[in-house]
Amino acid sequence: MSPEQARGENLDARTDVFSFGLVLYEMATGQRAFDGSTSAVIFNAILERAPLAPSKLNPGVPARLEEIIDKALDKDLDMRYQTAAETRNDLKRLKRMLDSARATGAITASTVGPAAAPQPGEGDGKVAGLLTTSRRKWVTAAVIFGMLALATATFFLGQHTAKSPSPLYHLLTFRRGTIRTARLAPDGQTVIYSAAWEGTPVEIFTTRPESPESRSLGLADAEILAVSPTGEIAVLLNSRQAKSMSHTGTLARVPLVGGAPREVLDNVQWADWSPDGTALAVVREVGGRNRLEYPIGKVLYETGGWISNPRFSPRGDSIAFVDHPLQGDTIGAVALVDVAGKERMLSRVQTGGAMGLAWSVRGDEVWFTAVQVGIDRALWAVNLSGQERMVVRVPGDLTLQDIGHGGPVLLTRDNWRRGMTVLAPGAQPERDFTWLDWSYPADISVDGKSLLFVEQGEAGGPSYAVYLRRTDGSPAVRLGDGSALALSPDGKWVLCTRPDELTDLFLLPTKAGESRALPHGALSQINTARAAWFPDGKRFLLSGSEAGHGARLYVQDLDGGSPQPITPEGTDSLTFSLSSDGQAVAAVGPDGKGYLYPIPAGEPRPIRGLADGEVPVGWSTDANVIYVYLPSELPAKVYRLNIDTGQRTLWKQLMPPDPAGVEYVGPILPTPDGKAYVYGYRRMLSDLYVVDGLK
Repeated sequence: MSPEQARGENLDARTDVFSFGLVLYEMATGQRAFDGSTSAVIFNAILERAPLAPSKLNPGVPARLEEIIDKALDKDLDMRYQTAAETRNDLKRLKRMLDSARATGAITASTVGPAAAPQPGEGDGKVAGLLTTSRRKWVTAAVIFGMLALATATFFLGQHTAKSPSPLYHLLTFRRGTIRTARLAPDGQTVIYSAAWEGTPVEIFTTRPESPESRSLGLADAEILAVSPTGEIAVLLNSRQAKSMSHTGTLARVPLVGGAPREVLDNVQWADWSPDGTALAVVREVGGRNRLEYPIGKVLYETGGWISNPRFSPRGDSIAFVDHPLQGDTIGAVALVDVAGKERMLSRVQTGGAMGLAWSVRGDEVWFTAVQVGIDRALWAVNLSGQERMVVRVPGDLTLQDIGHGGPVLLTRDNWRRGMTVLAPGAQPERDFTWLDWSYPADISVDGKSLLFVEQGEAGGPSYAVYLRRTDGSPAVRLGDGSALALSPDGKWVLCTRPDELTDLFLLPTKAGESRALPHGALSQINTARAAWFPDGKRFLLSGSEAGHGARLYVQDLDGGSPQPITPEGTDSLTFSLSSDGQAVAAVGPDGKGYLYPIPAGEPRPIRGLADGEVPVGWSTDANVIYVYLPSELPAKVYRLNIDTGQRTLWKQLMPPDPAGVEYVGPILPTPDGKAYVYGYRRMLSDLYVVDGLK
């Protein structure tokens, strides 16, 4: 990708010259000109860094070829080759020069390159001492192949540009709310989708392109997961939020023509029919690990992160899905697992906003929606060799729902926003504290006067941005790049990590001062959503995982040492609460039940009275009282729970005044005295389209 494409600017032939230069660079050196562990790192390299000189990686690269590559890769459009013809002419001149030098034996340092130049006392400068036969053949082959590749690419690009019609978008829905999932029926015309309109519970509808009306199937609190070739649908009954970005419920089978659902399996998150319609692949969480099963009970793949959008290949020999390394975050990569359990990544890098996946009509590509440029999800395709291309990009988030046998594509155009609502000490009523486009509350000071939050959207950038704001309504102060985890007890430091470098831990000062790097020991990734300081300000509690292991909670000293695990693998890393004395943490264990885990060690004690699905969000000044709520419930009802007696009292009922599109309330962060709080919410407003002509 060229710098101008990465910036979303208008493109012309010079962008193709840049891409051709990247191909030449990789042919000449065996390495990519711009590489990195994440898309953010790669984009930064494309925009800011010059690639290492080819001759540094391969001394046999002719100096003139290096000049051609450098000119093709110039970040300044005016300094780059202006046309493919200019590039071709210089390559032809290079080939002619090398052929002439080879014929006369007069190859010099200017034609071969610095490492192949003759050294004092190394003979008479003849070809045998300077350029081996194999190297001469390589140079000639590289130049000829490059010229052919450019000519072929230019021809097919011209053909595509000249003949490909613009895709046609047909709007199917007209109400205000959130569309969760959508599928095409075997007839290629009937659309089945699940939506929550105007703040009502999610239910399943059907519609057709020729009609503006939708018909309810009478299945409330249910989502469509898949449609079999015979017209039977797999649905999720009693659908409820699970760890922020996915839903869980009871898998059931329902005839599309109507009938009562037949329940199959509890605690399922995703499912897809095999191509013959005889069996289902499912995603569910067991023992704190998210796993893909096919048939049900046989584990093909499992992770400490989470899995979304499993889809069978047309031949039924493999399943594509999005593999997310972090619970509660849509960062992910397209993966493929065959029915024997052999898994591999298809997309080269982890991308943000990765949600939505389907196989192409021919089965030679997996199409998916993700963020690789800017902040909005675009529609991408990756073939089975890992080569990616952009299919279409529009202003706004796209989510791929399905691809029909005849080629129609179901897409939702989603308007996602995250907001925050604050009640300051002694104030009434609540105030909306949303700052930019994706405001995520991270912590509130004990006195309720300072709010720490993260901007995770377009305004925050690929590394996110850390902000501190007084709850009296004063403007927010940007502290720096990163994902904020917790505010120190004295208010002077913010514990942070980075979404693009999942092992980085550092401190940002809230006043004048320098940032400070912190150790992370053997942790291979750190959760970007939650942490807590101990009252002494010398230690902190964070969630993360070691390579090959599930997420758990760790205690880390500021001055170093290895992080010490205090909970088992599979502990919910998004919702936990540290007691005010730092002696215990309330968290949900791998079995889905709440426990009090003593610190530094000891036997965990079940949280008495905690209902199924409820999570702890805070610890009261009363040592035996914690704040709990059920994330799947809207409005969010927060209770004060006495952990000794199991008795509970309703504390607050939280919901933004406009409920349309609000699909989740959280995190909820109360002060210990309950006089102030902040809660986040996620709103998504969707429109469903059927699109023809996408290729």
